[in-house]
Amino acid sequence: MQLAMSDIRQRIPQLNFKPLGIPALVLLIIAMLVLPLPTFLLDILFTFNIMIALIVIMIAIHTEKPLDFSSFPAVLLFATMLRLSLNVASTRIVLVNGHEGTDAAGKVIEAFGNFVISGNYLVGFIIFGILIIINFIVVTKGAGRVSEVIARFTLDAMPGKQMSIDADLNSGVINQEEAKAKRAEIAQESDFFGSMDGASKFVRGDAIAGLLILIINITGGLIIGMSQYDMSFNEAGEIYVLLTIGDGLVAQIPSLILSLATAIIVTRVTTNQSMTEQTTSQLANPTALFVAAGILTLLGVIPGMPSMVFIMLAAVCASIGILVYRSHNLKSTNEEKALVEREKSALDAEEQEINWEDVSQVDLVSLEIGYGLIPLVDTESGGQLLTRVKGVRKKLSTELGFLVQPVRIRDNLDLDPNTYHLLVNGVIRGRGESHAGKELAINPGHITTPLDGIATKEPAFGLDAFWIEPSQRDYARTLGYTVVDAPTAIATHLNSLLYGSAPELLGHDEVQQLLDKTAERSPKLIENLVPSKLSLATITRILQNLLRDGVPIRDMRTILEVLNEEGAKIQDPDELTALVRPKLGRMIVQSLIDMTKEMPVMTLDPQLEQILHNAVQQSHQTKALTIDPELAESLFNSMREETRRIEEQGNPAILVVSPAIRPWLANLARPRIPDLTVLSYTEIPDDQAVNVVATITAQVGTDT
Repeated sequence: MQLAMSDIRQRIPQLNFKPLGIPALVLLIIAMLVLPLPTFLLDILFTFNIMIALIVIMIAIHTEKPLDFSSFPAVLLFATMLRLSLNVASTRIVLVNGHEGTDAAGKVIEAFGNFVISGNYLVGFIIFGILIIINFIVVTKGAGRVSEVIARFTLDAMPGKQMSIDADLNSGVINQEEAKAKRAEIAQESDFFGSMDGASKFVRGDAIAGLLILIINITGGLIIGMSQYDMSFNEAGEIYVLLTIGDGLVAQIPSLILSLATAIIVTRVTTNQSMTEQTTSQLANPTALFVAAGILTLLGVIPGMPSMVFIMLAAVCASIGILVYRSHNLKSTNEEKALVEREKSALDAEEQEINWEDVSQVDLVSLEIGYGLIPLVDTESGGQLLTRVKGVRKKLSTELGFLVQPVRIRDNLDLDPNTYHLLVNGVIRGRGESHAGKELAINPGHITTPLDGIATKEPAFGLDAFWIEPSQRDYARTLGYTVVDAPTAIATHLNSLLYGSAPELLGHDEVQQLLDKTAERSPKLIENLVPSKLSLATITRILQNLLRDGVPIRDMRTILEVLNEEGAKIQDPDELTALVRPKLGRMIVQSLIDMTKEMPVMTLDPQLEQILHNAVQQSHQTKALTIDPELAESLFNSMREETRRIEEQGNPAILVVSPAIRPWLANLARPRIPDLTVLSYTEIPDDQAVNVVATITAQVGTDT
């Protein structure tokens, strides 16, 4: 029997009542607007309304960023409608049953009315009016203005934020999924502050409605009391004023709390701390506390002042300052002890006998930073540089097709505090300047409005930029600047440098690992190639040639199949590279353009191409390539000018030449025109549409 019952329970579907909460609340609001409510239920609902307001403001105080409470506009709407429907229900009871006495509308309204009025109806009315003024003019109006400004600036800053995400994605700091999540967060942020701009109007309208309901209740109560129940003006005023003020107060207190919650949400500065943590850490300033204690003491000794109160508060303020000062000193002492311990360990290491372990090898890739940039590496204090560098390695490894070696980061006291060096094989290949705690606003090239900051050059691409305070971020993005933090700026520079140094990052060990990985899927391919046909050194040279031309080596199977076919006949790495490239033509072209569109290309003048072809053929015999210097200068000037013109049109600069002269021309053009890609006719897929947009000409002299 028990087994049968358990089977029945398992077959009964589990009911989910969560989706019914909001519809039930809507039905309750409609019911309160239409149906009369008993007084005990009115007491419960007024208390529930106060509870909702307290919960909302507590959540608003303890959220770390506004989007953590993204449902706030909807919650505010329903809370406002609940309160207004309660006003309608209570007004009905006050006007219908008010003649029965001050408890006719429930104990909650009576208690609030007696508490505020305290026997003086004029004073109670004035206090209630002050509450409405505070809510309407101060809190609600200020929150509405802040909401409006934030909504406008958030919308204006969206393009800059999108460009910042694209920069992080291109530098490898984030992947596609993270970029998609960040874009969704930006859209949600814009929608949220737009909704908050509208929600603040609900709060403003609620405050106005409270004032109008107060006037209607008092006027209607007096008329009903005197005309229908033969009450005197004083009797009607005593009952209906108390009930009206109690009703208004029990509604205005939650309204004021929700208005304050709205102001808290829209005035928050986004950090990784709650409002309590943020204000506590920033107000804990011993200097400010001591100065305040001194001023209070001076005010306390002035004749006629309440000395006891001022001196007592001065003592409290000074005591808190002493506690904060001791806390800061303790933290500094611990840091100094840790520094002394490190120095002692370093001295002990120096005193030990030198051995082979002290002879360090040159790091393949390293990053040296000045002491001012150490906070960027300290993960305990929120430093993100290690994470950014790891992202760059992951991105490059995915794009290039081999595992990029780790980047060693170390401090260098010989550098300026805010300077860093990027080294490859122990040689400085890049240097830049960064500022911990600041952000880099990069000018895309068309912005003329300067920023209040440190003028500099973006280290990766040499664009004009400013180091600015984080508080200027949204303003800079509104102007069109791309704003990134200091770790992202360094990571972007590192990504650009490592991408250009890819051939140097690929050594024999990395190639052997690639071959081992390929052998797991195609064992015969590797068995027939290495070392029977080609040596590991030859394959390494071929892969380095491809990387030097900007061709990824992700498709190792295709590369090795070509080498298997040609390796028995040809041993020259450069010739084998030229045979591999056409097989990777689709990958090469795809990295340049969308293959569904026409590929804009440049070609050489036929006479010029024939001269270069003859020179290359002659070089096979003389082992040296020589052409007329005037011809070479004219050729590269023409190539440089056409490259600039095509890039200004938003197209990639691609030069297509015959296979015989492609390697030579690509090697010469690479340092002179970095943005130019040189392809051979055989590397363009047969189904790729081509559009010749320019012909390279040169002053033809006499080649030697």
